[in-house]
Parts: sequence; structure tokens; C-alpha cells
Amino acid sequence: MSARPRIGLFVTCLVDLHRPNVGFAALRLLERAGCDVVVPERQTCCGQPAFNSGDRRSTQAIARQTIAAFDGLEHVVAPSGSCAGMLREHYPALLADDPQWASRAERFAARCHELTSYLVDVLGRADIVGELGARFPRKVTYHDSCAGLRELGVRAQPRALLAEVESLELVEMTDTDVCCGFGGTFCVKFPDISERMADDKIALAAQSGADTLLGGDLGCLLSVAGRLTRRGQPMRVYHVAEVLAGMSDVPAIGHPEP
Repeated sequence: MSARPRIGLFVTCLVDLHRPNVGFAALRLLERAGCDVVVPERQTCCGQPAFNSGDRRSTQAIARQTIAAFDGLEHVVAPSGSCAGMLREHYPALLADDPQWASRAERFAARCHELTSYLVDVLGRADIVGELGARFPRKVTYHDSCAGLRELGVRAQPRALLAEVESLELVEMTDTDVCCGFGGTFCVKFPDISERMADDKIALAAQSGADTLLGGDLGCLLSVAGRLTRRGQPMRVYHVAEVLAGMSDVPAIGHPEP
């Protein structure tokens, strides 16, 4: 690795469309950690909706475009376990039978990381949270998203970073690793089951005594925040990057007021 690694930030389509603050928070964290960050304009969706719906041809086209967009960058970092999992775990299998792209997909996948994992496991820079002066005087609980946890082993990393946030108290909920019900296209195909799973997750978060729910996947957070709003419950929801970067002075996800 060079003295200042040149990193490609995979923003994700949900962050781009619904919560740009997460992308700016990820950028701030990476730059503070000593990275030169590039945000390729050609990036789009990682392809999960098409992939989960069985549209292999469209997903392969998206994979080729994404690989080409990030060509020449030392690592690719995404503030999303599910998107990073798609890039790292599924692109090689999707393009395994394409002689022109198979090896490129393998090399690309090896360079892809989820944001908190990159900061802790690759750079060893949990200390940047203190350098940025992150402060969050709330009692929080953390939801481990399915893809980040099971595909990439992301669990200890966000907690190590949160331990550096001034005035933050982390209280673990029961079954923090159980799905929130979003599941990408799952919530569209099975809305009644998805809603019940979100209700169960909300109940567990409330039982922890926390007033704020954090997580590393915006899809999960949008789903849970939407359900909280419909139920009229006051719990706040933030992406972990916003808290770590000291950029939580914005309305919580799904809330009109800060």
C-alpha cells in the first residue's frame, strides 16, 4: 500500500438518492485516515435488485461497468455491507465464465471493502474518530445487517469505532444479528412478513433502552425508520458513518427535525 492510498468510494444508489450525508461522512472518514479519495462518475447501482430478481444478464452488465469505473484504484470502499458484499462475493461468480472479465472480477473483488472494516482491518485507524472530534451524547443500539455480518464478517469493527465517540453509550439489543425484514426485494415480494420482522426489530431496539438505532446499511435503516414513522415512535435512526464522522447534526433518517 502506498503512503496515501488512492481509494474509490462506491457511494451506493440509496445513499446517492436518499441520504447523501452518508457519502460525505464516508469521504470525511477516509480522507482523515490518510486516503486520496476518488468518486468515479460512471458508478451506478451495484446490481443487487437485478441479481435478487434472477436477471443475471443485467447484473453482469452492471458488474462490468462497475469494474471498469473503478479501474486503477488501489481499493474500493462502500458504506454498505450489502453493496460491498455484492462487489466482493458475487461479481467473481457472475463473470467466472467470461474469459475477458473473469480475472478482472477476481482482482476487483479482492480490493473491495465495507467502510468500517476498511478503517479498522486494513488501515488500523479507529483513532480517527477522536481526531475528528465525534461526539454523540445518546444511548444507542446497533443493528448488524445480514450481508455485512454474514458475507463480510462485519461486527466488531463498527463497535471498535463507536467506542471512540465521546459521550456515546452503546447498549446491545437481543438478537442484534436477526434480519430487520428489508432484504432488498424481499420487502417488496413479502411485505407482510417484512413488516412483522421490522416490528420485531423495533421492539428489541426499544427494550435495550436506547433512544437511537445505528447501522451500516442504509436499506435496513430506511426500512426500519419508515416503520418507526408509521408507528409514531420517537426512536432516531442514523447511519454509523454519520456518527463516526461527527456529521449527525442533520435530521435523523425518517425524521423532519434534527
